[in-house]
This record gives sequence, structure tokens and C-alpha cells, in this order.
Amino acid sequence: MKIVVLAGGISTERHVSLVSGTGICRALRELGHRAVLVDMFLGLEKYRGDLTDIFDAPDGLCGEVHIGTSAPDLAAVRASREDQSASVLGKDVLTVCAMADAVFLALHGQSGEDGRIQATLELMGVPYTGSDYVSSGMAMDKSITKRFMDSEGIRTAPWRDIRYTEADIPRLTEELEVPCAVKVVNGGSSIGVELPDTKEELAAALHNVLRYGNHVVVEQKIRGRELTVAVLGDRYLPAVEIMPNGEFFNYETKYQSGGATEVCPAPITDDQWHQMGEAALKLHRALGLSVYSRTDFLLDEAGRAWCLEVNTLPGMTPTSLVPKEAAAVGMSYGELCQTILDESLRVRKAGH
Repeated sequence: MKIVVLAGGISTERHVSLVSGTGICRALRELGHRAVLVDMFLGLEKYRGDLTDIFDAPDGLCGEVHIGTSAPDLAAVRASREDQSASVLGKDVLTVCAMADAVFLALHGQSGEDGRIQATLELMGVPYTGSDYVSSGMAMDKSITKRFMDSEGIRTAPWRDIRYTEADIPRLTEELEVPCAVKVVNGGSSIGVELPDTKEELAAALHNVLRYGNHVVVEQKIRGRELTVAVLGDRYLPAVEIMPNGEFFNYETKYQSGGATEVCPAPITDDQWHQMGEAALKLHRALGLSVYSRTDFLLDEAGRAWCLEVNTLPGMTPTSLVPKEAAAVGMSYGELCQTILDESLRVRKAGH
């Protein structure tokens, strides 16, 4: 098959996306597909060949990529593009997507997981991987997802939905209880997340998070073990326990070697695994998600699982959490990529 692996983009998770996309593209090519990696934001500005030959480009246009210790400088990325328009779609991106048999979405964060690229591809009649645009958009918004958790009886920390400005911070600092978690509603990779324990830290947290947006959820801080469970098709996979070597699982500890220890299957009871797996599957279905997702939890000392959020396009680097879970049931990285592709084509053909 001719496959465009769409990655990069202009979100704070750009670097993670490029590493996911590179791994996926190379795996698909090893399986015999004519896969090519395309940066959604930069497009094909550097490609000098004929577009009709692009699916046979050496190494699928994959380069050497890595994830730094901090989020990318998006202003620098914007400045590097020849096309200085406001479009988040780079040169020839939609043209080459229209030439493909399918688009494998390796995007993370805004413009990738929020439903906009899914809606665009759907209007073009191009099959793509993962959930549809409506479900993706709802799941990307932590406030909407929290409402689904509440309505479905999925245990989650008490929370508030807040829109604010700098001028509101003194009042909110007085009103809100600590310790708490402050999360921008559309963030990912722990960017735009603060965990204040004191009122002074809360004021600073509210100020810091404004860099990423003025719409947040503020929830009671639950202390417990960090775990995650993936849904693939109609089943949930073994849980992973994440043990950060820092204070919590932030951007750096997620992606740097030695930043965290990840154990799969997690050392938990079957009852605890099923508790989280059933909640993940319930949330997946309630939001109308399809193909795959990954839901994050905290497991408290009493053995109760508290649902944090769901990811519709979770990290797919070869060492990411979903590939670890797939490996625990005997599925290789390449087999996982092929399964996601096959299930997505089935779902798209069925009109979902």
C-alpha cells in the first residue's frame, strides 16, 4: 500500500510525533508498504523529486530524529518554513495524502489529536488511522472527557472547569484548594501541567499555565502509583506502571533515557488490572473512539483506580507505552502498526 505517515506538525509534542512517525514509517516499509514520512507543518519544501515518485523515496524520507529535554521552540519552527502563511498544512501535504491509499496519523497534540486533520481527510475521502474527528475532538479536551467520566461513573478526582486571565489569579488562589493539579484542557506530554502543594505554588502554577492557554481543569491531587492501559480493537492490554525518577512523569522524564522505569505487565493484582481495563474500555466506547487509545490512571493505597485522561493518538515510538503493552501479549512493533492500519481501514470502510 502507498501510505503517508503524517507527523511533526506545530504542537508542543512535535518532536515526539516525529520520532513516532519515523518508527512507524520504517516498520511499514519493512512490511513491504510504500510508506513515506511527511511533516504536516513543514510539508515537502525540501523534497526535490517528482511527486509521483515520492512513495519510492529512499528510506521513506525518514531522517535522524530525537526528543530533547524540553518542548520544541515553535516560533523557530514557524520561522524556518518558506511558506510564512497561517496554514498549519505545509507544501503539498494534502496533495500527497490524496495520492495515498491511507494516511497513518503519527501526530500528537493540537492539529493532530483534536479532530481537525481527521475532518480534513474525511472530507477528501482519504482513509486514516485512529478515531474519527468528533471523538478525537472530544477526547482531546480534558474538560469534556471529565464530563464523560462523571456521566459513565468512572472514578476521577473532583474537578473544576475554569477559564481565567492574569487578573483572576489572586481570586482563584484564594478559592481553590491545595494540593491540586492544574492542567490546560488541550495539552499533552505533561506540558501545561502543574502540581502545586501550597497557595504560593498555586499562584505560580496558574501564571505558568497561561503560556499554554486560559482554559484549565483544576482537580484534587490524588497520590498513587502511575499506570496506563491501552485499548486495541475491542480489548484492553496489560497495564504499564510508570515510576518516574523525578518528582512526577513530566516531559523530560517521559522521553529521556533513565527518566523513568516502566514495568509491563505492571505488578498489580488481576482485580486492579481489570478495574482499570474496564474503565479504559468504557471511556473509549463512551467517547465513540475506535481502533486504539491509551488511558492513564493513578492507583491509590486502597487499590482504587482514578482515571486521569485518555489519549487517542498515544506515543508510538518503538519504546512507547502502547508498543510495550502490545509486546506483553506477543505482538511485535511491526505487527502493532499493521494491526492499527488494518483495523482503521475496516472502521473507515464501515463509515465510522
